[in-house]
Amino acid sequence: MRKTNNPLFSKVMAMSFRNLVLRHRTIVFAALTAATIFVPFAQAEVTDNFYKKALPGYKFSFPRDHASHEDFKTEWWYYTGHLKSEDGNKYGYELTFFRSGVSPSEKSQSKDKDHSNVYLAHFAVSDINNKKFHFFEKLTRSGLSLGAASKSVLHIYNDGWRVDEAGDAMMLSADAEKTGIKLLLTSKKPPVIHGKDGVSQKADCIGCASHYYSLTRMETKGLLFIDGKEKRVTGTSWMDHEFGSNQLTEEQIGWDWFSLQLNDNTELMLYMMRKKDGSLDKNSSGTLILADGKAEHLSLSQFKIRSKSKWLSPKSKGNYPMNWDIEIPSKQIKLQVNADFDSQELVTKRSTDVTYWEGSSTITGTKLGKPVTGEGYVEMTGYSETFKKKI
Repeated sequence: MRKTNNPLFSKVMAMSFRNLVLRHRTIVFAALTAATIFVPFAQAEVTDNFYKKALPGYKFSFPRDHASHEDFKTEWWYYTGHLKSEDGNKYGYELTFFRSGVSPSEKSQSKDKDHSNVYLAHFAVSDINNKKFHFFEKLTRSGLSLGAASKSVLHIYNDGWRVDEAGDAMMLSADAEKTGIKLLLTSKKPPVIHGKDGVSQKADCIGCASHYYSLTRMETKGLLFIDGKEKRVTGTSWMDHEFGSNQLTEEQIGWDWFSLQLNDNTELMLYMMRKKDGSLDKNSSGTLILADGKAEHLSLSQFKIRSKSKWLSPKSKGNYPMNWDIEIPSKQIKLQVNADFDSQELVTKRSTDVTYWEGSSTITGTKLGKPVTGEGYVEMTGYSETFKKKI
C-alpha cells in the first residue's frame, strides 16, 4: 500500500489486527504495519476469543439478520447482478461491504470515539459489450464518521457508498470516476440459509464456519453511470450476507464460488475449498434453490465442476481456470458456465491488498433433459502469484 499523510490512513496503519475478512468466502487480514497490509488466510488457532464462533443451532430472524452482528468478528454484505440498459447493452456489477471487529487489546485508547470496527468496500462494473472492467475500493474505520453498519436495521455505508432498507426492498448506491449505480432491489424469494443447522462449514475445526444466507433472485431497476453517461437499467441481483469469527485453516489455499440464476426460476450456489495438496476440502458444498423458494443442501459428492480453459492475468500473473462444466447427476443438471470476458480481476492494493477474480458469466445447458439458460457470477481466490507468496 502506498504511503500517505492522510490522517485516516495514519490511524488505520497504527492499528494492529487479525482476521479481517475479504468476503463471505473469507480472505483475511492478519497484520497491519506502518507501510503495508499483509493478507493471509485465517487460521483456526488464532481466532479471537472475544468474539462468538459460528456454531450449529443459530436461528435466523428477518429482517433483523440483514443488520450488523458485532458479536462476530467478521461480516460482509455482497451484491452481484446483471443489468440491461434501454439501448440493449449488458452489464454486470459487484458492490460489497466488509466489517471487521477489533478486539479490546487492539482498540484505540481514545475515549471519545468508537474504534471498534474497520470497514472496507469494493465496487466493480463489467461492461460486457465493450469488454471493459471498472473497479474501485474504499477503506475506513468506525469513529471517523465515514463508515458504519447499523446493528438494528439494514443501513451500511462507506465514504459515500451505501445500502439501505427501503420497506421490503433494498437501495444500493455507489459512484467513482464517472462510474456508478443507484439501484432498487426487491427480493422475489425468501432468504435461503446455506449449510446445515444454521452453519456453513468451511473446515473440520469447531467454529471454522459462518452463518450464511442469500437472497438469490432480486428484481433490480434503477440507474447505471458508465463513462459519465446515465443509463436506465433493469435486471436481476443476488445478495450474500455472512458473519462469523474464523473459517479457514492453514492447509486451505483458496476457493472457487458460483452463484447461478437459471431461466426456470431456480438458482444454484456452489463453492469448492482448495487445499495445498491439490485436493478439495470435504466441507465444500452448495445449495439448490427451487422455483418455490425451497432449498436443498448439496454435499461435495453430489456435484462435479471442471474448467475447460485458463486465463493468465497480465497484471498479477495469476493463472485462473475459466469456462466450466458443472454437473449434478442426481438432479439431471448439466451446465456450461462461460465468463462474459476474461479480464474481470480485482487487484485491491488500497484496501484488502488481495487479488481475486470476480466476474459476470453466461450459462447454457440442460436440466431434466430440457434446455436452460441463465446468468451467474464466479469468484476465484488464491490463484495470483502475489497472493500465494503471502500465505
